[in-house]
Amino acid sequence: MTKNDKLARLILFFVGTAVLAIGITLIFIPPALFPDPANGFQVLRSMHLGGGFNNIVAPDQSDISQDYTEFLTWWSPGQYLVPYFFKLIFGLNLGRGIAIAVFLATVSGLAGFYCFFKKLGISKLVCALTILFIFFQVAFFVPFVYYNGGEIMLFSFLGWFLYGCALVDKPGIKLFLFVLLTGWLGFFLKSSFVWIYAAGLFCLWIRLTNAKSGAWFKNGLWIGIPAILSLAAIYVVFLSKGQSPANAAHGLKITLETFSFPLASPVLSAFSIDDMVHGLLFHFGPRVFSPSTSLLVLVLSMILSLVLIWMIVRWVPNKTYRLFVLVFYIAAFLFFSFSYMRQLDISYEARHFRVLGILIIPGLLTLLSGARIGYKLILELIWAAIAVFSIQYIVKGYHLNDRISAHGITGISQPGIDQASLNKVMQLDSTNRNAVFVFINNDTGLEIQHNRLITLPQIGDDLRINMDDYTYDGFGGPLYVILPETYDGPKENMIMKSFTGYAGWDVSMLSNDFVLCTARTKKPSK
Repeated sequence: MTKNDKLARLILFFVGTAVLAIGITLIFIPPALFPDPANGFQVLRSMHLGGGFNNIVAPDQSDISQDYTEFLTWWSPGQYLVPYFFKLIFGLNLGRGIAIAVFLATVSGLAGFYCFFKKLGISKLVCALTILFIFFQVAFFVPFVYYNGGEIMLFSFLGWFLYGCALVDKPGIKLFLFVLLTGWLGFFLKSSFVWIYAAGLFCLWIRLTNAKSGAWFKNGLWIGIPAILSLAAIYVVFLSKGQSPANAAHGLKITLETFSFPLASPVLSAFSIDDMVHGLLFHFGPRVFSPSTSLLVLVLSMILSLVLIWMIVRWVPNKTYRLFVLVFYIAAFLFFSFSYMRQLDISYEARHFRVLGILIIPGLLTLLSGARIGYKLILELIWAAIAVFSIQYIVKGYHLNDRISAHGITGISQPGIDQASLNKVMQLDSTNRNAVFVFINNDTGLEIQHNRLITLPQIGDDLRINMDDYTYDGFGGPLYVILPETYDGPKENMIMKSFTGYAGWDVSMLSNDFVLCTARTKKPSK
């Protein structure tokens, strides 16, 4: 065994031990939820209360005493069914089911990418360093603090899908089944897998065609037919039953961001820039940069990404690796630029491009292996800065979820409410069977086990809202509206007035930070 092989083993041992440690901790401190998977668990809650598969059931806005049912195609079901599977087989609460799913998905994802890069012929040391780089990315730690649903589920599968695209070496039934089944599994885990599926299969087709000159049409049939069957089944069984981001176009709009964000995505994702600044364009936390500074960072990241991709394609000797990098970069640019140009409901976030941020790492490390010491030092300093930020993120996140967030029946960390308020809300839920509970976040409502649930959009400080999103007519039993104390005044009044069939409102304090607005009286008809 060479010195580099021993070092590679040491790196992998460190990563494995660290992942095991944070995974065990996660069992005792389950994560909170991002909004997308929270919507998925709302569907799971509806299914538990008697709704059909993948249907969300909620009070009807035209008559709150009735329910409406919608088949949810906006997000794929894997984000809630996988944690639910572990909840069932281990007899745990949902929070711990999520924790097990996140831990196993993380291990699977790292192993898959290691096997993929190794299959491409990349050295064991570079493969191990790539895994170490992935480990210190902010995106790696996010699901241990906030479960991000399809993101971590897709990560668990991506490396293995790419490994299969690099492994299959001839047409046949194995190729047919690989293409057919990976399309279904990838979409089950996250619907945006579709563009990755297309890019991976294109790489597979090029590989097979190069291996056997002149077989491009035959190989295309072996790949294209099962791919069409896979996508057709997805459309018929799932997508055709409801709305999705692809149905929500808002006309054409061309801006600098439309094209520059996809082009800049390798650097934005690989070096966690978008995560560390709470979103360069789409903000999911306090704004770090001004709009003009954000645009400057975006343009610089685009230039660096283009230069890096060019250098990888030009100087990295591994032909198959270069193929995957180039195809995925072009596919991401075409898919997302077209989506942004049509204003589909796809956010400007680097998390959508994570596969690119991972793919470029072996090439970057290979390029720097022969570079001057100054360039290596720059990468090491950047790497160290990302690592420090990531470690601080998970330490603060575990503290938030363990010491500050509330915990209810589900076991999920609930940062949107305090423990005293949640306890009173769960008590109300246990003593009622015909009430309606109203929240302004879609995770706290998961603790409601026996009654119906409404989730309203939050009201901004400018008080500009679309009343169609808030108005509920009719009377449907006791109404309990849980609001933060900061809603006292106009926001609170706007929400109470939106329930047009209720009168005799009573406002009481659940705690110092949350209020309960209660209405049990039907408003007299005029």
